[in-house]
Amino acid sequence: MTAVSEQIGQWLEAFTAQPPAERWVQELREAAFQRFSELGFPTTHEEEWRFTNVAPIARKPWYVRLKVSQPLLPMGDAARQHLARYAPLSNPFAALNTAFLNHVNFLQVARGEIREGAEITHGAMHDAAYFPRTLILVGANAQLSIVESFKGSGAYFRNAVTEIVVGENSIVDHYRVQQESTEAFHISTTQVQLGRNANFATHSISLGGALTRNDVGAVLSEGTEATLNGLYIVNGTQHVDHHTVIDHAKPHGTSHELYKGILDGRATAVFNGRIIVRKDAQKTDSKQTNKNLVLSDEAVINTKPELQILADDVRCTHGATIGQLDADSMFYLQSRGIPRAEARNLLIYAFAQDIVDRIKVSSLRDTLERVLFEKFHEYSE
Repeated sequence: MTAVSEQIGQWLEAFTAQPPAERWVQELREAAFQRFSELGFPTTHEEEWRFTNVAPIARKPWYVRLKVSQPLLPMGDAARQHLARYAPLSNPFAALNTAFLNHVNFLQVARGEIREGAEITHGAMHDAAYFPRTLILVGANAQLSIVESFKGSGAYFRNAVTEIVVGENSIVDHYRVQQESTEAFHISTTQVQLGRNANFATHSISLGGALTRNDVGAVLSEGTEATLNGLYIVNGTQHVDHHTVIDHAKPHGTSHELYKGILDGRATAVFNGRIIVRKDAQKTDSKQTNKNLVLSDEAVINTKPELQILADDVRCTHGATIGQLDADSMFYLQSRGIPRAEARNLLIYAFAQDIVDRIKVSSLRDTLERVLFEKFHEYSE
């Protein structure tokens, strides 16, 4: 028996042991598991995964922990039309999540409704595998602010999928805070479908996890404005990988992307950001930036911004930087009587503050400021 078939066999047993579901759900599950069986876990021989080795996830015999709805998936026709329609099954982890579709965190915002402060919190425990699924539907002319949080203790595997559908003229602020155990494996897929003249922003904060992979995709309509921001802070032997795709499918779309990373110890990070401008997406305006602060000689960042432009009347830019703390700034702060460790922390914090300041939820912003202060204090000890 090959290693791939052994890995699939471990999940097949858990898949067949699931409680029964409605026919349409069962069809989604079966198609997804078939796709996962064909793909298997990705390897470093694949371009999209060449810097991220998920073999530790594939080898371990996880106990699958399911959160079952009673009655199963009581969400109505609206959810049925959208659930599992956007997260690509070409991603084996998204396929595996769909294969274990048992419970959905479902949020629907009605046309014209304003909802602030929505929260979804995901917990986890040692040695288990979790497959949280979230579906967010926002009607036309509505507003939503929502925070997704991920925490846990011990060594576990979380494979999360979030699908967001935003109606025309709506405004959505989405925040994703990953503070997993430093022994945990965190894989996520976030896929967003945006209506005409919608305004959408997502902010990804990655602080925990032994291995983290976040895939974020957004498909823009005519006149859509989309913002993708991210901050990742890793040290020790942590590894974090962000892959983003902004797909300008229609004309007059605008997108802004800023991801910033701070690496210390022997940590490694990956940023791969792709902007696609379709043939008919004239008058597109898109800017992508990835900036990285490397605090040790052993930390490694692999960054690859990409542009795929099929239209001719566009304005698109991208860029990436990798650097260390500025020696002149360190000297200036120390010359003003600030101890070296404190000066170092101030400069690191200032680098991260650019992302934190963009968070509009004051309670979340205050919490992150405290977390960052504590984390940077650890670096100086």
